[in-house]
Amino acid sequence: MCRIMRKSALALLLGMLCAYGAKAQQPVQVSGQLKKSRSSTVRLFRVSEGAVYEMATSVPGKDGRFGFLFYPPYAGFYAIGTGEETFPDNNYKFYFRGGEKLSLLINDTSYVLAGNRNSKENILMTQWHDYAYVLENKSRFYSSSYKDFFPDLERISNGVNAFLKGKSSGNATFDRLMRDNIAWDLAGYACNFLLTPRPEHPATEQYIAYYKTMQATQFAKQTLHAYRQPWGKRILQQMASVNLRQLNIKYGGWKQSLSDNIKLIPNDTLKGDFVLYTGSMLKSIGDYNAMLTEYGQYLLTDSQQHQSRQLQAPLALFKEGEPALNFNYPDNNGKMVSLASLKGKVVLVDLWATWCGPCKFQIPYLKKLEKEMHGTDLEIVSITIDTEKDKEKWKDMIRQDTLGGIQLFAGVTGDIRSYYKVEGIPRFMLFDRQGRIINVNAPRPSDPALKELLLKALAENK
Repeated sequence: MCRIMRKSALALLLGMLCAYGAKAQQPVQVSGQLKKSRSSTVRLFRVSEGAVYEMATSVPGKDGRFGFLFYPPYAGFYAIGTGEETFPDNNYKFYFRGGEKLSLLINDTSYVLAGNRNSKENILMTQWHDYAYVLENKSRFYSSSYKDFFPDLERISNGVNAFLKGKSSGNATFDRLMRDNIAWDLAGYACNFLLTPRPEHPATEQYIAYYKTMQATQFAKQTLHAYRQPWGKRILQQMASVNLRQLNIKYGGWKQSLSDNIKLIPNDTLKGDFVLYTGSMLKSIGDYNAMLTEYGQYLLTDSQQHQSRQLQAPLALFKEGEPALNFNYPDNNGKMVSLASLKGKVVLVDLWATWCGPCKFQIPYLKKLEKEMHGTDLEIVSITIDTEKDKEKWKDMIRQDTLGGIQLFAGVTGDIRSYYKVEGIPRFMLFDRQGRIINVNAPRPSDPALKELLLKALAENK
């Protein structure tokens, strides 16, 4: 994701007063105090198409006080917090339609309302947040196990009707929206728990009854329901992943995964969002174009087509046959090794780190591949992005696990990571004997397709 510009709260406020003044009779006034152990910028987010986007920022004063004054462009959910756009962590959801006054205190773990001028809608939002906080907390912190999370999920999901009984904001539209909002919150907590690292993961047979009711086919019937939720698309993608687990459908590469996912989504526009999500992870223009050929008909909106062009454009820079980055890093003995120094070899690069579980999972497969390809012109180069403080740990792992090939240390600031826009590891890349790109997002060693690609490259690049 590329951020073109950051706007100050004051500059954006002036723009919103002009642009949105006709849409809302009264501005929203937010006053707050940050009581975190570390000072942070407080951010105001709007919701668009199931994701959040920064509207304004406020830098707290010495006493921690911050504020926003804005005309809301729509009646619905907004978020305020110290977190990022991509994750809900440290961000809190509120409802505005114009004229509200919100006063809150943000601490290290949550928030509380202050004063007596908060709207009935946001009082109810906060009551729900407090009621379900144990789920939110456990779903994001890796120390919790399913043995303590599942009972809380069962208790709270079964208690929704009792929680809502007798509660009304006086705003019929919001009260209907609130029930839907609760369903999305529960699904988000339930999915995030299963899809983050844990000391122990449950088998699908151990999932509680709630998960049988949490089906992407139901949540994705209407675009509006996903699009009005902050992080709605993220929750829907997580939900589809959990549902595929429940159906015992395993990951079979991006093509099969995309096909499996969109079968769960009845709404064509939301299918298009899954296409874009898959496209955001592709690093080959060939793969991206192949995806569009098969699934491009689901990119129905102008926004989706614009996002697709933004994803597609950078991939053209990494086309097969183009010159590769000439990286140059020290090996575990301090000798500098560059891609240029390996001219004449077909080079398979493994970008990894010692702390990365999926990377370590690939090591036995990589060793097996190295043994099978012994005697060929293949050079396997493993490049770690570990921090400097973990350099000795990296060297110890090379010795203890008898890691083969060429072992290089790029560190966290290594240019190979930024050049190829690497957002996740392990990442495998293949270059020909002349230092040109073959594939900068090659299959992993656990995938038989990698060996086929290597044999083809060795045969064609003699």
